[in-house]
Amino acid sequence: MTSTWDCLADPVRRQIVRRLAAGELTAGEVAADFAISRPAVSRHLRVLREAGVVVVRADAQRRVYALAPDGLDEVRTWLDEVTAFWGGRLYALGTELARGRRARRTTEERPR
Repeated sequence: MTSTWDCLADPVRRQIVRRLAAGELTAGEVAADFAISRPAVSRHLRVLREAGVVVVRADAQRRVYALAPDGLDEVRTWLDEVTAFWGGRLYALGTELARGRRARRTTEERPR
């Protein structure tokens, strides 16, 4: 089984995910956006489906694709961890910058 990260490493699959973020699309609608063959798009959709990133349902003769509700949880969890790491450090940096500005103002306001 392909991991979420592996399947998102391909730029075509990332673009498919972006398109599906706006809503459900048939395989034909997805394929219309790319200058590659329909079988190639079908292979990309299969990889995304096998990785659990997208789900498919039958609608008469058409296959309709949508993002899986929890398909990007692995990526979301990683982003939350990274954001928390940098968010705390950026907050601390902002605090230090504010202290430096305050110290400069205090120094500049003192009579000489």
